[in-house]
Amino acid sequence: MSYLKYGLYHLGSQCIRRNNLRSTRILARIPLFILLTSQAFSAQAEFYFNPRFLSDDPTAVADLSGFENGQEIPPGTYRVDIYLNDGYMTTRDVTFDAGDKGKGLLPCLTRGQLASMGLSTSSIAGLGELPADSCVPLLEMIEDMTIRFDVAQQRLYLTIPQAFMGNRARGSIPPELWDDGINALLLNYNFTGNTVHNDIGGSSNYAYLNLQSGLNLGAWRLRDNTTWSYSSGSANNENQWQHINTWLERDVTPLRSRLTLGDSYTNGDIFDGINFRGVQLASDDNMLPDSQKGFAPVIHGIARGTAQVSIKQNGYEIY
Repeated sequence: MSYLKYGLYHLGSQCIRRNNLRSTRILARIPLFILLTSQAFSAQAEFYFNPRFLSDDPTAVADLSGFENGQEIPPGTYRVDIYLNDGYMTTRDVTFDAGDKGKGLLPCLTRGQLASMGLSTSSIAGLGELPADSCVPLLEMIEDMTIRFDVAQQRLYLTIPQAFMGNRARGSIPPELWDDGINALLLNYNFTGNTVHNDIGGSSNYAYLNLQSGLNLGAWRLRDNTTWSYSSGSANNENQWQHINTWLERDVTPLRSRLTLGDSYTNGDIFDGINFRGVQLASDDNMLPDSQKGFAPVIHGIARGTAQVSIKQNGYEIY
């Protein structure tokens, strides 16, 4: 009986050792299987366009590597509408370069172009050290900025926190973009004439001519008004030229005003206008943006992210 028990015990211990060895082998295979599957998943996460599907000669096919990073169009120069913080700014040719993987195309904008759109270049650290004609690394230098290029509509959307924006009124246009126009000689005229016959066989002729001439030379404007009247008949005859006024004017952009020399008149918004001959420097509301032509409250504060500001008066939203 003791031998039988020993034999059964020895046989059982061998079976247990075999089972443990088999379990160890299975457990050893599991990490290797997990490692292989993880490498397979990482390899399948990247897409590759084989140019041989399009041509046997790979050099005859354009570089398709950019499309693997989410680019819809290749880098280059495109004419786009630029929107800054959901407001239209301008339309111009912008060069797009390939960004890092996953960032798509990034616009190449210089310091001057950013300043013309209302950015405060002094509030961006390191911007003044860049060359004037170099591309500004927008995402690296401007915190919390977003860039989106709508290829279908050819629109470039830029979102910049208010902390990096200059104090510029809504709807204003930088004076650097103002244009004095071309040099030109102007002439406008108005002529009327008639003939009157009476019952006794007499007749009278009447004519009137109004000449409005001008000369545009750079920022200067020369204007002149002259009339001519003519009448003939049995009672009286008249042939007369009459000078009305002549003046020279130009805009003074820094003062948002206009300088006038010669024959002019005062503003008649409050009191009756008075004609005079001399020099006048008067403000011109046409140089102001629409947001400053009427009364509006002044709002102070800085939004460091994308925000919507609402103004309420007596519980009612007015803006």
